Amino acid sequence: MITMTPSDSLDIIRTLRMAGYALIILGTAQHQWFNFMGRVLPKRDVVSTLQKLLLGNFAYGPVINSAFFSFNAALQGENGEEIAARLKRDLIPTMTNGLMYWPLCDFLTYKVVPVHLQPLVNSSFSYAWTIYLTYVANLKKVSD
Repeated sequence: MITMTPSDSLDIIRTLRMAGYALIILGTAQHQWFNFMGRVLPKRDVVSTLQKLLLGNFAYGPVINSAFFSFNAALQGENGEEIAARLKRDLIPTMTNGLMYWPLCDFLTYKVVPVHLQPLVNSSFSYAWTIYLTYVANLKKVSD
């Protein structure tokens, strides 16, 4: 609703797509990722925190954003070729914009928050990020 103009109405199908992504993919991925990071880099010192931050932004970020765009596009009826074109157009700019948002979020999450609460805190940051992703994902098809 944040990106809607006054003449728009709530798109329940779009809302259900976003809820489905969060329920099916994002929640599970966050849980697995933060548990994995807690095992691989258990310390919460600055060096370990920066290592987690870099891994998150350059390994987890591209995968989860690709999953988001692919899931959303597939549910909108796009075929594999259209999804690939969307990823080619949208993924790098999205990741670049993510480098302006996620490092601070990740630093706070990894440095301050206990591992068992990190997915919850990350979900709070993801809420704002998903607003941006939803905007990008609902741009016209590449072929249009």
